[in-house]
Amino acid sequence: MTTVNLFHAKTHLSKLVDQIASGEESEVVISRNGKPVARMVPINQKKDISRRIGIAEGEFTVPENIDGANEEVANLFYGNSGNNAPAA
Repeated sequence: MTTVNLFHAKTHLSKLVDQIASGEESEVVISRNGKPVARMVPINQKKDISRRIGIAEGEFTVPENIDGANEEVANLFYGNSGNNAPAA
């Protein structure tokens, strides 16, 4: 961890950001009048999500009659009369 004063941080911001981004520094604390006021840390990069389709493959099974309960679910939402249910 590096601690720098505000003037140094303003003057060398690009260099400090490069050090954080490269991993050379894990964090930089910026102080004003000798007291810490801010901390600069790297943003954790999210995992590669390029392959999202099929991510839950094998986790559950879809029943053959998946649409079998549509009318029952519509009745639960719109009431037992079924008259208020939108046309499918």
